[in-house]
Amino acid sequence: MDTMGTPPTPQLNVVEAVAKLGEGALLLDVREINEWNAGHAPEAVHVPLGELESHIGRLDQAREIVVICRSGRRSDDAASALRSIGFDAYNFAGGMQAWQRAGRDVLTPSEDPGWH
Repeated sequence: MDTMGTPPTPQLNVVEAVAKLGEGALLLDVREINEWNAGHAPEAVHVPLGELESHIGRLDQAREIVVICRSGRRSDDAASALRSIGFDAYNFAGGMQAWQRAGRDVLTPSEDPGWH
């Protein structure tokens, strides 16, 4: 537990995250629009971190959520916030940087290969 008495957010590496996605988890990308447009995982849903609270009602609380950002910091905050209200959320440790290093697909909105 952390100093506030809440358990730390579970962290997933690329292999663990891809396995969760294969089991039906949602990949939630919380980066800003310019980061999303530069390149994102094909299966990701985009909700910038600053807009997450207003989109909570669109998320299925019965579905696991893997949260991703560029490096893993913002996604850790988002996953923690989601867990605090009852979602089964995980942080994608290393973010899109780790995703791309692992050779996973990255697309732009026009479906061209992108970058993180």
